[in-house]
Amino acid sequence: MIELEGLTKRYGEKTAVNHLTFTVQPGIVTGFLGPNGAGKSTTMRMMLGLDNPTAGTVRIDGKHYAQLKDPLRYIGALLDAKAMHGGRSAYNHLLCLAQSNGIPKGRVTEVLDTVGLTAVSRKKAKGFSLGMGQRLGIAGALLGDPRILMFDEPVNGLDPEGIHWIRNLMKSLAAAGRTVFVSSHLMSEMALTADHLVVIGQGRLLADTSMADFIRQNSRSYVRLRSPQRERLLDVLHTAGITVVEAGNGTLEVDGHSPEELGELAAGHQLVLHELSPQQASLEEAFMQLTAESVEYHAHSDPTAPPTAAAPPGQQPQQGWGASWQQGNGSNDERGA
Repeated sequence: MIELEGLTKRYGEKTAVNHLTFTVQPGIVTGFLGPNGAGKSTTMRMMLGLDNPTAGTVRIDGKHYAQLKDPLRYIGALLDAKAMHGGRSAYNHLLCLAQSNGIPKGRVTEVLDTVGLTAVSRKKAKGFSLGMGQRLGIAGALLGDPRILMFDEPVNGLDPEGIHWIRNLMKSLAAAGRTVFVSSHLMSEMALTADHLVVIGQGRLLADTSMADFIRQNSRSYVRLRSPQRERLLDVLHTAGITVVEAGNGTLEVDGHSPEELGELAAGHQLVLHELSPQQASLEEAFMQLTAESVEYHAHSDPTAPPTAAAPPGQQPQQGWGASWQQGNGSNDERGA
């Protein structure tokens, strides 16, 4: 379990993380979402003792990270797949980690096999592709067989097979009762992986809820109907006091009523339906809705559109794409990412 209480981090006048309080529970995959500059990376670094908080605390199974003896046995993390000595082989990289944390040597070959790098275990890491480096980073996170795992953009650089593999790996780890905390910008992948979501914007907590509740609370759900007897269907719905939105292509949209209720109403009036389907927004749409006011940097899709605000100090306005800058909390500090 990971527990954050009032976690705050300031860099000069910029507040990267603002009084965050939430708990990452075992047994489920918890997704960590937020726009660029929201404070996700800073939060994860403070969880691992890489940055000291300005205020507040983080506890890993009830202890501060600095109090953990052989920390890789408690928590494994992938924050930066490039954080390795390029001159070492994959095997020796993991062996150094194992020896520094009292982990048996045999565990190195086990995790190399788990991530599919056995065939290249004696090759130097500097020659690895992005996807291979990502697999090696995941192997390092798994090395101590920890109860808690943290992954930052774990599918970065992986091919479709690798993405499918890491998705199933995280689910299986959670199913085994482990705590799994994953940050990603790939909403489609997060929707397939996470059970629970923690969403932050400009360093503040915006949501801490289940995936289903998050989508339901931050998007419109409705039922779509199509019928060759469209006018009769409209009359029946209006008579029943049901508000209808007339969409294109002859479709009707109804909020606040279940497909079962609408289907029974149509059947009771001997109406033929060609479509009766519940519609719900995707995770991406719900995320965009919730975080619209927390996005620090906006870009125009129209390449001819002029900038709507000046660039931050020291930053030249982008040319050709009409990027507009919204200052938010202050400077563009990567540590607030």
